[in-house]
Amino acid sequence: MAEIKSCDVAEPVSTQDATQADRHGLLEHSREFLDFFWDIAKPHQETRLEATEKLLDYLRTRPTGSEMKYALKRLITGLGTGRETARPCFSLALAQLLQSFEDIPLCSILQQIQEKYDLEKVKKAMMRSALFANLFGVLALFQSGRLVKDQEALLKSVKLLQTLAQHYNHLHSQPLKALMDILSEVPEATFQEILPEVITGDLNVVLSSPHHLELFLLAQQKVPTKLKKLMGSVDLLSDENIPSLVNVLKMVATSVKKEHKLPGLALNLLRLALKEDRFSRFWKEVVEQGLLKKQSWPACYLCFRLLGAALPLLSTEQLQLVMQGDLIRLFGEHTVTTKLPNQFKFVPEMSVYIGTFLEGSQDDPERQLAVLVAFSSITEQGLPVMPTFWRVTQFLNPQALQDYVAWLQDMFLKPNLDSLIEFSTTNQKKSQDASLNMPERAVYRLRKWIIHRMVNIVDQLYQEKEEALIDQVARFCLFHSFFKTKNPVDQIPETKQQLSIPLDVRTRDFIITAFFSLLQTLSIKFKQAPDQTQGGKSWTYHLVQLADTLLNHSGNVDAVTPFTTEQRQAWDQMLETLKELEARSSEAKATAFQHLLLLVGIHLFKSPTESCDLLGDIQTCIKKSMGEKSRRRSRAKATDSQEPPWVEVMVEILLSLLAQPSHLMRQVARNVFGHICPHLTPRALQLVLDVLNPETNQDEDDNVVVTDDSDEKQLMDSENENKDSEDNRNSESEEDSEDGEESEEEERDEDVDPGFRQQLMAVLHAGKALGGVDGEEDEEELGDEAMMALDQNLASLFAEQKLRIQARKDEKNKQQKEKALRVAFQIRVLDLIEVLVTKQPENPLVLELLEPLLSIIRRSMRSSSTARQEQDLLHKTARIFMQHLCRARRYCHDLGDRVEALHTRVEQLVQQASRQADSSVALYYFNASLYLLRVLKGNTVKKSGLCSHPHPAFHLAQAASCLDLNLVTSIYSGALSSFLTKRNSPLTAAMFLNLFSRFPVICKNLLPILIQHVAGPARPRHQVQACLLLQKTLPRGELRPCFEESEWEQLIVQILVKVTENLRTLGEAQNKSEHQKELSSLGLLNILLKNHKRRAGNLTTLLDVLQGRQQILQQSLQQGEHLIGSTRLHDLYWQALKMLGVQYELKVEVALPSLDTFLPCSLPPRRPKLEKKDAKEVSSATQSPVSMKRKKKGFLPETKKRKKRKSEDVTAIATGEDQPPSTGKRRRKKIKAKTSKLQNRSEKLSQVNGVTPTSPAEPAGKKQRQKALPKKEVSGKSPQSALPRKKARLSLVRSPSLFQGGAKRKRMMRKKGRAAQT
Repeated sequence: MAEIKSCDVAEPVSTQDATQADRHGLLEHSREFLDFFWDIAKPHQETRLEATEKLLDYLRTRPTGSEMKYALKRLITGLGTGRETARPCFSLALAQLLQSFEDIPLCSILQQIQEKYDLEKVKKAMMRSALFANLFGVLALFQSGRLVKDQEALLKSVKLLQTLAQHYNHLHSQPLKALMDILSEVPEATFQEILPEVITGDLNVVLSSPHHLELFLLAQQKVPTKLKKLMGSVDLLSDENIPSLVNVLKMVATSVKKEHKLPGLALNLLRLALKEDRFSRFWKEVVEQGLLKKQSWPACYLCFRLLGAALPLLSTEQLQLVMQGDLIRLFGEHTVTTKLPNQFKFVPEMSVYIGTFLEGSQDDPERQLAVLVAFSSITEQGLPVMPTFWRVTQFLNPQALQDYVAWLQDMFLKPNLDSLIEFSTTNQKKSQDASLNMPERAVYRLRKWIIHRMVNIVDQLYQEKEEALIDQVARFCLFHSFFKTKNPVDQIPETKQQLSIPLDVRTRDFIITAFFSLLQTLSIKFKQAPDQTQGGKSWTYHLVQLADTLLNHSGNVDAVTPFTTEQRQAWDQMLETLKELEARSSEAKATAFQHLLLLVGIHLFKSPTESCDLLGDIQTCIKKSMGEKSRRRSRAKATDSQEPPWVEVMVEILLSLLAQPSHLMRQVARNVFGHICPHLTPRALQLVLDVLNPETNQDEDDNVVVTDDSDEKQLMDSENENKDSEDNRNSESEEDSEDGEESEEEERDEDVDPGFRQQLMAVLHAGKALGGVDGEEDEEELGDEAMMALDQNLASLFAEQKLRIQARKDEKNKQQKEKALRVAFQIRVLDLIEVLVTKQPENPLVLELLEPLLSIIRRSMRSSSTARQEQDLLHKTARIFMQHLCRARRYCHDLGDRVEALHTRVEQLVQQASRQADSSVALYYFNASLYLLRVLKGNTVKKSGLCSHPHPAFHLAQAASCLDLNLVTSIYSGALSSFLTKRNSPLTAAMFLNLFSRFPVICKNLLPILIQHVAGPARPRHQVQACLLLQKTLPRGELRPCFEESEWEQLIVQILVKVTENLRTLGEAQNKSEHQKELSSLGLLNILLKNHKRRAGNLTTLLDVLQGRQQILQQSLQQGEHLIGSTRLHDLYWQALKMLGVQYELKVEVALPSLDTFLPCSLPPRRPKLEKKDAKEVSSATQSPVSMKRKKKGFLPETKKRKKRKSEDVTAIATGEDQPPSTGKRRRKKIKAKTSKLQNRSEKLSQVNGVTPTSPAEPAGKKQRQKALPKKEVSGKSPQSALPRKKARLSLVRSPSLFQGGAKRKRMMRKKGRAAQT
């Protein structure tokens, strides 16, 4: 009801009005109040919490009003709602309400819940909702924090939860879980009083379910005296109770199978056993002989989790008991056998348990060592099941870590297989293969795991600077890789460690591999100097000194492979060179050479022959590069001239190092190459490029031999190796599939191989198996001897064919491996190319890299191979070429006599780009030509002499003295003409746009070709390309300074003439290509008119052509005969006409409904209907069909506007004219004003007469607060104004009355009518 206020005369408010006002205020508050309950049930947590907080704030202001009762009633009702997600929301809101208002008794709330959701009276269909309502009601009381303080409510809640626990089908174990949570918070005094209601005195009931047992353990923990009085003395670990206890644990293990967590019941039983000092009985009887007796994986996982959780609770003796039993063997078997991706692996979860234990027992290194040694001793045929990269050592105490490494080394030197926890898998037990159980095999597997484990420990502790431990492991690996003890000596601690089982060759091989892996870990980041020891030297240098010390103690230590005299001299010379380089350690080049010498010197122990030759060459190159003169001055000059330069020798050495299966070697080679790049010669660069050229590599025998890095991969993946061949479950299927593939290949070969077919026919003819011509010979049968001979011949023939097939297969595999190794080596060599391009981009030799890189790109993109290495080679080459070469900020500025050759190469590159079959390949060739143009152009050398050109930018464009502009223009003009004439050209518009943007002077010379192809006999597609190129090129700011004013005006006029000709020649019936041609021409025309209209000259002809084309397009749009995109074409025409001065007036009136009764602003009166009609007639006189169509589509017709009927009637009464009947379909809009129909009619009548309407219930002097909306007009000069008109339609102000229902609207209208009559 509208509230009546007067600004001039104050009238007393009647009692009825006051009551209505109070009711209105109550309704306003009630609407806000009710919204809280809707928000509480929403799924978003923030919305729920905010609504609950607002509800509590609202109720705090009215603690005794009716709102509190309604809130409680509404929240209790929400507990049983059918939406499962809304029940916890109402429960939480009720809990917070009870927590905030402590004067509300909990018993009354519980009573209301039980009365509303009475389980005895509720219908069967509503039973589930009633059960959950009771459960969430009790949870709300508990979450309020008041339930444990109210004994009466607590007892009733316990009884209710016990009742709910009987309905397991609906609630499962949730009532008993809630009961446990509640009782765990109850004080001891209260617990003693309610204990008889919770626990029965029957032990069989206690051991019947996990929840009853949990209640019993909770009571035994909190009130043991009261429990003993109730049930007497109870021994859960007795012989009679252990079977029931095991069954309960199996039940609880099955219940948490999908949750992957340890049940609290199992942990409570463990603590009870520890408290009663009966842990050994519990572990043996309940765990190992009970849960593990019949192996079910839920029970096994329960035991594993119990083991992990028990580690912090056990003593050292108890740990030894646990880690020596059947459970730990079962854990090892599970770890070995679960290899498939879809099988659950418990090792990560056990690692978390162990890490938690180690982190919490930092002050007890003895227990830490015991646990770590125990898990490292779980072996399968000598191989521990825990991975070598096991990262739990990061939580170890330093003393425990030192002891653990000492244990590993002692186990390596003296393998004690009896102390290991050995197990066998099921397949191994069935096979009974004696070769798998040999002690030598077990020792080998154990030592291999130990050496890898120590290397990984150093890798994990490397950042923590544990130098003593790192030194211990490094010395151990170095000594046992290349040396052996002859006589123990105190100066060398490694000689005192005697081997119980000597190391064989296979063992030393993987120790050497592990040592170089450790060396890589210690030396890979030497740039940041993280591998420096306390003495200031690198770890590699430290190990070289240690190796020299071992070599000098020849009476106590022998090398596994003794050095020859030449090798020892190379070693000593290397040490002298290292000392000389150490004196110049401030130079980066000296540091790189020192690192290279150290690595090659260490490799002298692994491969003495190759490393000895490399050391001599490296030392010679280093001395020459560092500026030192050769010691042998007596050499003749002729001999010196015959020697290759030291750079070439160094490049060959680095290429040989890149072929090694060592990542560290590759890093060092890359670093050294970066320092010798300034000294590169063309011959040295050619050595690198020959590797990237497969044609020369396949024909010539290269000196570089690429080795496979399978050893390195084997080191990195050694922990993931298969434990046994029998454990691989898919081996048989794989063998079958391989046999099937071989048989299919044999069948194909038999079909293809004609020689084998001829041999087979010859054997059959010789044995007369095919028969003869005569019928008598057909009837004859072969004898037994003939059949046997034929069988033997056939068997030998097929055996030979099988050998040939296998030989071809082996040869094919060999070729594939060689190709893979060659591609891998090329990828490594690309690192050197990348170093050269990034560190020496101004080197003229960089220009020689274009052709080899383009050759790799072309060959890789044409290849149909999908191998991973081929794709990596292509991506790496393309990245180096585009990012580091073509887009480099620095480039060569000293061309010398290469200018003419570079011009020739530019022409060749452009021609090659035009001849490619793929545009993606042509793009690289075109970018290479642009790079050479940039090099030729330069930016430092200026032209001599004076130039009279007025623009400074033109001088800047002509600054490169070595660029032959005429020759380059002819090259690219040919390419552009080819692009605009050929049907399938590999060149693209983006390539020429890149050329135009980077070289505007060349763009100026190529513009006539583009203008020529805008119109004329060219194909429409090529004309479109020419228009698009001009459209993108002309607005560029760097092009304008290259033209004089007269030249620029002449250019604009020429383009306009071509565009006009292009538009004039268009016919009425257009296909898609002509449509694109028209669009591109108009786009170019708009660019010209927008930016260069004043230079265009006389545009009368163009205006006539545009108007003619626009009329043709309007007619086609009216008739519906137009292509997709005609609307865009129409807009482009009107944009051009607008810039030519053709104004297009468009007025569209939007008649809005009368909202003067509910808009809170003062609006001017609206115009009469006739005035609007006249304005529309004037506007529609010049309106185009397209705009009429858009108007009809986007706006409501006049016949469908409801408010127009009333205004027409009122206008007819006021003017005395007869209005014709409306003939359209009328659609009612659901908009209703707050005033009565009489008030609306009187307001409209007064608007027509120009009088401001007033409310009939107000005094005459009262001003009207709300006025009618003005008529909105949307005027525009082109049909593009449709979008603002749509926005004008949608800018209506909504009123709350728009959302009222029909019945409510009628009641409001009747009330307003009665108010108006009074």
